[in-house]
Amino acid sequence: MRSSSLEGLFISFEGIDGAGKSTHIAALADAFRLAGRTVTLTREPGGTPLAEKLRALVLNDAMDPLTESLLIFAARRDHLVSVIAPALDRCEVVLCDRFTDATFAYQGGGRGFKLDVLRTLETWVQGENSRQSKESSETLLQPHLTVWFDLSPEEAAQRLAGARLPDKFEAQPVEFFRRVAGGYEDRLQADPQRFARIDASQTREAVWNDVKQVFISKGWLS
Repeated sequence: MRSSSLEGLFISFEGIDGAGKSTHIAALADAFRLAGRTVTLTREPGGTPLAEKLRALVLNDAMDPLTESLLIFAARRDHLVSVIAPALDRCEVVLCDRFTDATFAYQGGGRGFKLDVLRTLETWVQGENSRQSKESSETLLQPHLTVWFDLSPEEAAQRLAGARLPDKFEAQPVEFFRRVAGGYEDRLQADPQRFARIDASQTREAVWNDVKQVFISKGWLS
């Protein structure tokens, strides 16, 4: 897929905590701005005042997996309607730190929650009226590209050790993150054309070079 400067781009960054995606999403935002594009840099859960309130609940409060999933998709709906869809309609580049793949990885893979329920919620939230002027109810609004920073849970845990007070997800055991990584792998296998898999075990410079090459190869950066 190639894009002219007149088209909106929706790009998500995915990976377990410690994979380095936040560092590189900021660098990519700078690269797009230097190329003359307007960038909306956002995150999930979050991105709006309401969604940030829901994020705080999801990351810190104990709840069952269904409640957790419902709150995440409620935050996503507000984020889509208030931020992502309008930015795409303005032909901006939207860079989002996590999106629905994270829900399937963390709640589906990590928590073992029912994938069919997550698929139903995905259809409700990303389908009808996600972009009222441009999308039909049968089409899910998904990222044009998802950059997956693939890193072993063991190495991620070493990077995070002592970095900050962990939230309830970061505090999970390594086996939880192995299941999360499996959830990401399943999403990639289901939609391989949408994913760019990055070896996040490399040096920061090597990872950034791989990220840049992905966007250069698609004609989105020169």
